[in-house]
Amino acid sequence: MAGRETRKTEYPSIRAPGDEASFNALKEMQEIPGYPYVIRYPEIVAVADEKDTKIELIEFFDCIGGAMWSQHHYVQSPVVQSARNVGSSMRYLLKPGTADLALQGSKFPAGICSAEVKDNEIAVSYIGIGGGGVGASDCRSFAGGVIRCLNDPSGGGKRAGSTIWLPRKQRILIGVDDTDTPEKGATWTLAHNIARAVEDEASRYLSHTIVQLFPVPYRTKNCVSIVCEFASSSPRQLIDRFRVLLEKYTLSEETGMAVFTGFDPSPLIPFAWMVKKGEVRRDLLPVAEEGHLELILEGRGIIGAVAAIPFYTRFEEALSLWTGPD
Repeated sequence: MAGRETRKTEYPSIRAPGDEASFNALKEMQEIPGYPYVIRYPEIVAVADEKDTKIELIEFFDCIGGAMWSQHHYVQSPVVQSARNVGSSMRYLLKPGTADLALQGSKFPAGICSAEVKDNEIAVSYIGIGGGGVGASDCRSFAGGVIRCLNDPSGGGKRAGSTIWLPRKQRILIGVDDTDTPEKGATWTLAHNIARAVEDEASRYLSHTIVQLFPVPYRTKNCVSIVCEFASSSPRQLIDRFRVLLEKYTLSEETGMAVFTGFDPSPLIPFAWMVKKGEVRRDLLPVAEEGHLELILEGRGIIGAVAAIPFYTRFEEALSLWTGPD
């Protein structure tokens, strides 16, 4: 094209000539903390159902690539019923039992080969080859939350695995609604900050879900409620501490707080969808068929608080706004 000037781009040198001494000094200073071929999982948590027939294994990860790789391969094990990514955690639904995994490089290099619920502990066994063996042994054996472990030497092309023992915990779902006023506050932020404040070794804060409800006339503005999920070995203490802080900091006299203790709150889904689709009377509040539903603070927000519970980690459904029949 006429008038266009051609320029030669000059790229800077990566290292200035004669700077070899500085580079060598840098090499002496730089190092990886710990063992360079192990990535330890920050924390692993396990929740069991009331009949010891289901386990949800929740692995909080530091390396998303390793977590996604594990999800892709681990679902091939008969012990694993499903796997899903929730934020910075990978969740495996396990069926207690043991399986002899026919591992094969690239196609099925690692998996969960055993899961067991016994008394107050949950044992999970992993096995893998090559890099999958590193993930199956050292990476998980020394994770936060592990009570004790047995693991094989790993690395290179070795076949290696581990068994880890975790505290058995219950799922606790706390629904909250109506904590703000037209002038101040936000329910979603208050619920999260309370959940962080009450988290301790006995009660791990797992997730926070915002649930869009039907925009009733008396809403503050957006008409959402919140469900906070915990894995707890001390549910009563957790519930009481949460309640104390909610009562202390709520700005509304109509605050609702409901608690579901149990593995699966899906029996509450029909009620929850009613609250998403229209205004619902208080006398329609359900009684949980499995697990235990407890109404803690019974202001007008109790309807939204209960409705939020079964939508925990079901983010797309939770956030959807009902606009009428499709």
